Amino acid sequence: MNVKPLSDRVLIQPSAAEEVTASGIIIPDSAKEKPLRGIVLAVGPGTKDEAMQLKPGDTVLYGKYAGTEVEIDHEKVLIMRQADVLAILG
Repeated sequence: MNVKPLSDRVLIQPSAAEEVTASGIIIPDSAKEKPLRGIVLAVGPGTKDEAMQLKPGDTVLYGKYAGTEVEIDHEKVLIMRQADVLAILG
């Protein structure tokens, strides 16, 4: 995947949705919630007003409706502004 986000945007690989609950109940595809965490794949250079705080490999939390889902190399990824990322896990 050779994608370079522009400005203050980041490319995120969403984590897989949970398949089974803690009590062992299998969740069907129609009932799975959209994951709210993922791994940063690429970051843009930032803007003159905002330096990039994220780097590739960071595990992050983002808002439920944040970003735009795109398909690159048959893989669904999210592209969003750095401001849409809520926190870095780690």
